[in-house]
Amino acid sequence: MVCEGFQFILKNQADALLRLGVQTQFKDQVLCELWRLYLQKSDQAFTHTPVWSSQFKLKRPGSDSESGAASTYMTSETDGEMNLPSTAGSNAESYSDWSVFSGSVDATSYLSTQLKRGCGLMSMKKTLALIHIALTWSREPLTLSDLLRLVKEGHVPYVNAHEELPEEMKLEGKDSLIFRVESVPSHRAVHQEALKLILLLKLPAFPPISRQSLLHPALLSLRYLTDANLPDDLHPWLCRLMEHADMADQTLHTLDPSSHSVLPRYDVQTAALVIVTMKLVFGLDDHTEWDLSNEAGDQDDSGSVFSLRRWFRLLQAALIRAQDRRDRDLARKQWRSKKPLHMNRKEKYVMTKKRRIAEQLQLCFEKLSSRPTAAEPGSPSSFRFYWGGEDGADGPSMHHMKLGGAVTMKNDVLTPSNPTYWHPALKPCISRNCRSHYSEVEPTLPRTFIWLLKLFSFLLDVTPGYLYDEVLSVERRVFSDKSPLRRKTRTRAQTRTRARPGKPQRARETR
Repeated sequence: MVCEGFQFILKNQADALLRLGVQTQFKDQVLCELWRLYLQKSDQAFTHTPVWSSQFKLKRPGSDSESGAASTYMTSETDGEMNLPSTAGSNAESYSDWSVFSGSVDATSYLSTQLKRGCGLMSMKKTLALIHIALTWSREPLTLSDLLRLVKEGHVPYVNAHEELPEEMKLEGKDSLIFRVESVPSHRAVHQEALKLILLLKLPAFPPISRQSLLHPALLSLRYLTDANLPDDLHPWLCRLMEHADMADQTLHTLDPSSHSVLPRYDVQTAALVIVTMKLVFGLDDHTEWDLSNEAGDQDDSGSVFSLRRWFRLLQAALIRAQDRRDRDLARKQWRSKKPLHMNRKEKYVMTKKRRIAEQLQLCFEKLSSRPTAAEPGSPSSFRFYWGGEDGADGPSMHHMKLGGAVTMKNDVLTPSNPTYWHPALKPCISRNCRSHYSEVEPTLPRTFIWLLKLFSFLLDVTPGYLYDEVLSVERRVFSDKSPLRRKTRTRAQTRTRARPGKPQRARETR
């Protein structure tokens, strides 16, 4: 059965996560129970009316006319056994050639039912969504972007996951349409699949995500500040920002389907909080941040004051190297399966011949270049960059630096030196599927802000527009009418005219 194939794939994915340090109860107590509940809710098992109670029809290969083809039927019982009628014995020899490419017994019906029922049946993309739900329920410090990164690096099986299926589970024919995948889905796609699964499973309220949980922005932001080589002194400002926006409460970060709450995007939301905090402290309007950098350079004799200009140059060089390294590894990665799936015998013959020729050419190129063409997966890490180390470090650490002139003491209260905050028009999002307008507003945004979006988009492996929408969502909460910060804000139209888009930084630095 097709669901048995997905069960083996989910087991292998869970075992891979256990080897990476995930707790054992994630697999036995959470994922296993979610899988059983899914099979019951989708009427595939643990029910008296399984979806596979219909009949499966087998045709003689090579027959175009249904009336002229000898046929037999296999009836699926509720206990999962497949019984052949007595007339099948006389035709067994003629059907032996067809059975080589039969694969699973329900692939054809599975595909047709999948089209009729929409999102009810399992798919390869849904395996990642189910894993993500189980990780969130277990409160594991593994976000969705971390999971997708492990999948892309080959630490968690996905693209060629069918290769690890048992030998007795022969995947052929239309199984290729179900189990063959050629790319890793995006963050948005997996998150949407997870939302659909939560509605289907009708789960109760998830365990609370308190401030002591590593998924809460209060602690998750420390990891992103470290990876971006930002000073530790920014963290108290981020926590104050969460308090003003009422985003520190655990109910906001805990999923409760009964209250119509949505599964939080912990990683994207935390990165958006870091960006809003930097806008609040440094301005990021192509003017204020460079003025503060000039003041930090004039007042800092010991080199302990954070300069955004120095940080930008350091991160820009490290970002270019990391992007080149990622693109090089992707180009050398071997995506083709060692056990490819084929729709029919003719396709298998053609693809086998092409594969043999490709392997011979690859062997010749390896001998000529004296280096492997495929990139071996390295040790997994939660960080993209390494700061302050000696071996393989991306540069000196700036975590210990002070904010200096970026913050001042006013009325015995430490406040940002930047008196204003710019933002686009914060129009309320009417529905959950609002269309992103990032491509339309990007030419009007400050260059420093766009670069910061691209930096954190690289860290999370999402698109800048996807992260920009979350930044707007955070700003709507931070600068709502009830927020005390509302009176200090101004819209983008009220900001002073910025430098020309062509050279915003260089023109400002020379002043």
